[in-house]
Amino acid sequence: MPHNISKSARLTGDIYGGLTAAVIALPLALAFGVASGAGAEAGLYGAIILGFVASAFGGTPVQISGPTGPMTVVVASAIALFAGDFHSVVTVIFLGGIFQIALGFLKVGKLVRFIPYPVISGFMTGIGVIIILLQLHPLAGASGYSSPIMAIKHIGTLFTNFHNADLALGALTLIIVFFFPKKLSSKIPSPLAALIVCTVLSVAMGLDVHTIGHIPTALPKLHMPFLDMSNITFVVGTALSLAVLGSIDSLLTSLVSDSLTKTNHQPNRELMAQGLGNSLAALFGGIPGAGATMRTVVNVKAGGSTRFSGMLHAVVLALILLVFGSKAELIPMAVLSGILIKVGFDIVDYRFLKILKKAPKHDIIVMFAVLALTVLVDLIVAVGVGIVLASILLTYRIAQQTNSQIHEIPVTLHDSELGREIQESTKFSVRVIDINGPFFFGSTSQIVGRIGSFLGTEIVIFNCINVPFIDYSAVFALSEKILKLKSFNTKPMLVFNKDIAKQLEKYGIPELLPDKKIFNNLDEAIKHIRQTQTFAS
Repeated sequence: MPHNISKSARLTGDIYGGLTAAVIALPLALAFGVASGAGAEAGLYGAIILGFVASAFGGTPVQISGPTGPMTVVVASAIALFAGDFHSVVTVIFLGGIFQIALGFLKVGKLVRFIPYPVISGFMTGIGVIIILLQLHPLAGASGYSSPIMAIKHIGTLFTNFHNADLALGALTLIIVFFFPKKLSSKIPSPLAALIVCTVLSVAMGLDVHTIGHIPTALPKLHMPFLDMSNITFVVGTALSLAVLGSIDSLLTSLVSDSLTKTNHQPNRELMAQGLGNSLAALFGGIPGAGATMRTVVNVKAGGSTRFSGMLHAVVLALILLVFGSKAELIPMAVLSGILIKVGFDIVDYRFLKILKKAPKHDIIVMFAVLALTVLVDLIVAVGVGIVLASILLTYRIAQQTNSQIHEIPVTLHDSELGREIQESTKFSVRVIDINGPFFFGSTSQIVGRIGSFLGTEIVIFNCINVPFIDYSAVFALSEKILKLKSFNTKPMLVFNKDIAKQLEKYGIPELLPDKKIFNNLDEAIKHIRQTQTFAS
């Protein structure tokens, strides 16, 4: 949004953006609330509270926050485990928000930029698959399952336990959300169109279908968190999952927002605002959320340019809850399932899938490993394993680019009578180990392992002038090699650029060297040998 726009035009854009975002957020909030197991009202409470707080205090002014797929999947698993114990669920969500605040306070927000894209791709595609699997049974009017594995295991029951009316409404919902005319979608979002059309049709025809059920139209009650030490491991672990996933989800949306508005978000401030919003949502029985990409894009495209648009979106949702909450009780569950299935398909990362034939094998391995772990094991495990696997493969690729060569360089001594006598009576050589590329834990075994003991060699120069960086693993390996060479009466010498030489001085490496010195180029080292070295006969 241009800076020279008038205040009235900016306000008009914010109002239109906030209203449009609220219209899109309504069916999604209801659907995610139901999918979580906490109820449709919990989805609305989360969208209202998080949406307002994150917009008011966050680091991405135009971002719209609310319940999202990854967060809903984690909450659903917590609710399934703590069946009938909503206080424990509240504690999980509350702690998740606190952990997010801590992540922002520790300034780890910028680290999200360093998560490899194949990890994000596999994770998002896995989330999409999970949502689709979990909504297949409710779409047909059958009882749903809390885990994708159970949904897969009982996929056959879809053909025996379906209800005709539910399945018909679910199918109609899918047709609307997938094939809604683009010309009309600019005026009314397809999820809202499906929600209105199918609900009106259900009521008008008196269909016997599963509906949302009672939605309180009053303000939500206060729920205080309570930490039970008997299940503290799961509570804390799940809370950390919420914090990490919510942070990744929000900051990725922030990056999308930056690209749309040509601005830069404040990642750590965004994390603290998201955490505050999720913790407050927990206190009032709402499910957690994060920055929502689709709602944020719609807000910006509709003219939203300041925090006011996101805050207005939350206020509009609150008014809808208070005024039309009783009407929402008539919404069929199959309709919400159809809307969520469309969300699941939208989350799948088709951009990466399209380039599978061209993508590097390492990236494909990481992507599908994360995808499989997300669906079959656990979201946070998938992200963790994905990052570790991507790091290992990257380390291997970098190590392959690091090479070392061993050269023998004859050294001419001074033309003194003693020098000529030594040169004639002894056979000596100076070996130079040329190391090119990063000298780190992934390349130490390759480089140091090739050196051998150099029995009979009097001087070994490690020429590392073309090493861009060195880590402590390489420093440790180098110090061990220096000591080993000295034990064989071989003199080690080091050549590094000035910056790395200063780094090695902090680790005390020069003190291990016979000359107590690190040279800054190879010529300097050879010149020093000519001036100082006396070879044994």
